[in-house]
Parts: sequence; structure tokens; C-alpha cells
Amino acid sequence: MINVIGLGYIGLPTALMMASHGVEVIGTDYNKELVATLISGHTTFKETGLDELFQEALAAGIKFTTEYQVTDMYVVSVPTPYDKFSKKVDACYVIAAVKDVLQVAPKGATIVIESTVSPGTIEKYVRPEIEKAGFVIGKDINLVHAPERIIPGNMVYELLHNNRTIGADDKAIGERVKNVYASFCQGEIVVTDIKTAEMTKVVENTFRAVNIAFANELAKICRHDNMDVYEIIKICNMHPRVNILQPGPGVGGHCISVDPWFLVGDYPSLAKVIDESMKTNDGMPDFVLNRIYEIMRDNGMSDLSRVGLYGLTYKENVDDMRESPTLQLLESQARHLAKGLKVYDPFIDKDVVPGQYHDLNDFLAEVDLVVIMVKHNEIKENMNKLVGKVILDCHNICDLPGVYHI
Repeated sequence: MINVIGLGYIGLPTALMMASHGVEVIGTDYNKELVATLISGHTTFKETGLDELFQEALAAGIKFTTEYQVTDMYVVSVPTPYDKFSKKVDACYVIAAVKDVLQVAPKGATIVIESTVSPGTIEKYVRPEIEKAGFVIGKDINLVHAPERIIPGNMVYELLHNNRTIGADDKAIGERVKNVYASFCQGEIVVTDIKTAEMTKVVENTFRAVNIAFANELAKICRHDNMDVYEIIKICNMHPRVNILQPGPGVGGHCISVDPWFLVGDYPSLAKVIDESMKTNDGMPDFVLNRIYEIMRDNGMSDLSRVGLYGLTYKENVDDMRESPTLQLLESQARHLAKGLKVYDPFIDKDVVPGQYHDLNDFLAEVDLVVIMVKHNEIKENMNKLVGKVILDCHNICDLPGVYHI
């Protein structure tokens, strides 16, 4: 049996995937309300194919509880934020989960850390906790790192098809864990050492962050000199060895906007390009806010309450708001002692910010300037409803005349 610890955006799909492929699974989370929701037969967030996978896992016998189980394998999938000042990974949730596991783990059990951590985190923080509890690593407890590699909006498909990395002290233990993941993973599974596994996951997200920052910096340069960044990128990408990404209003989620900071925090004198790239991405919501003020001025507008932000999530067609550019922009607005922006997102049912609407038509009726922060399918399919509005399109998806861009 496998006890999956942490039933959030990564832990729950992983537990469901294992269970639906014949692995006996019990999912554990300290959040009693979340566990109660799962026990009642309902998922806790929206994701393509998740409800179907959930039903398959229930039919296969998956169980949910707030209690840690006595078993031979634990998969720890809890958040790993970073310290806003030092930029170093904050491993407090991983440490807490491991401590709780050690209260019940029998000798010979394997603890698999799925949470993304900076290289050396397991060595610095997890091993000492295991040794402090009186266990001998490699004899009483086996330690493995198997970083997740999926994205909201396509989780089920990517769990099945993405390649995976297993980091272990002992290759035989690594192969044993590989066999568990191979129960559902159709991609290649590489077994390596723990620190290499830690580094590869962080580097993957850092590569993406740096490339996004390049596109965002190009957008700023082109805005400064009145050039069309989208046309320039389109032409440049016709070169066989050039593949520039598209600029946007910022970077959100719990991977690209967070993981690269781990390297900056641990290697501040070396990670210069990464540091500047992250600052560029983090500065985009402020850049968009400035564009809003410019467009309002150019159109003789003075009432911020007639400006609407379309989209609250960090990416299209999901309900994940973690580190979303819209939330960052609203925080920036508050710092400037301004207020009044209206907000709408079809995927967010609960009121999470002031001025939030829950119907597209009601939202559009109250605004004159629409800022497309997220390219949900809904807005792509309803562009005709924006006719007559002033539009700031942060994703270059609107072909109506007179559209403004970042």
C-alpha cells in the first residue's frame, strides 16, 4: 500500500492515477474539509479528466483520511514556497510531513519526496530529521526524490505520458520506486541520484522562466520604441533555430514563478541571469498596470471602476489562482492606494477579491476598458461581446480593430 501525503494540485491526481492503475492507495491530508469532500465523492478543484479519473480510483478502492498510515511506501506531495527575502526554498511543509510519517513508518519503509525542492534540500533538511528520529537511512528508512512534472489544465494526460526522474541513494530502491510509477507512466523513467533529481526539476522550470522573461523584455523594448513585438517574434521564429515565446502579463502558478528563485537563493553570486529574468517576469503586472493608466489617459478616462480585468487564474481554462498575475496586479494597485478595478473569471465561483463578478455579461455591462489577463476559451469564443469596448489584450488573441497590447 502507498500512503500519499498531501492531496492538493499534485498529490490528488497522483494518488488517483496510482489507484486507477491497480496500486492500493490511501490519501492523507491534514485539511479535514478537503478530506470530507473527497470522501463524499467530489473532487476539490477543476481539471480536465479529473472527475473521470476520480471515479475510476473510487471504483478501485482508494481511501482518504487525515491519519498517516502504517505502510511500506509514502509519497510526500506538499507545497514548497520560497522565502520572499532570502529567495531560499522553505521546506517547512516537507519537514513537517516527514516528521509525521516517521511517527508511524515501519523499518524498511521508503519515503518518496515529490515536492519540488532546491538541490541539496533533502540532504540539509530531510536526512537530519530522519536521523534525529533514530532511523538509519538506507537500512531503516529509504529516501527517494521523484519530482512531479505536470501542468494544471493537462494533468491527467501528462501524468500518463511525461517522462519522470527518480533520485535515490540506492539504485535498487530507485528501481523499486520506478516500478510503482511505471504502473501508470508511459514515458521514460530515469533513475539517478537525489541531488541530480532535485536540480533537474528546478532547472526545467528555470529554463522556461528565462525564456518567458526574454519575450517579456522584448515586449517592453518594443513598447518603448513603438514596434510590434508580435510581428517581430513571428518573423524571428521563421529562423530554423529560433523559437521565441510570447510575452504576457506575468507568470503565475507554483512552478515557473517560484522554483527559479530557489537557485537565486542558494547561488546568489552565480545565478545572475536567472535573478534578472525573475525580476523581469515579476515586474510584468506593474507594467500592465502602467499600460492601463496610459490607455485611460489616451481615451479620456478617469474612472478606474470602469476598468475590468478578465481572468483571475494564472493560466487559461483552470481554476488555479496561485501566484496569478491578476492577483499580483491587484496587490500593486493597492500599494498605489488606488482601487476600483472590476474582475471576472468563469472558473472562480467564490468571491476572492473586491469588485468580482460571476457572469460575463454583467461584468461587461459595467466596464468600458477590458484587460484580457487570461486567455480562457470563453473570451476567445465571445470576442463579439467586446465590440465598442476599449481593449488591452495581454495575449494577442483579439483581432478587433483598435486593440491595445502590452
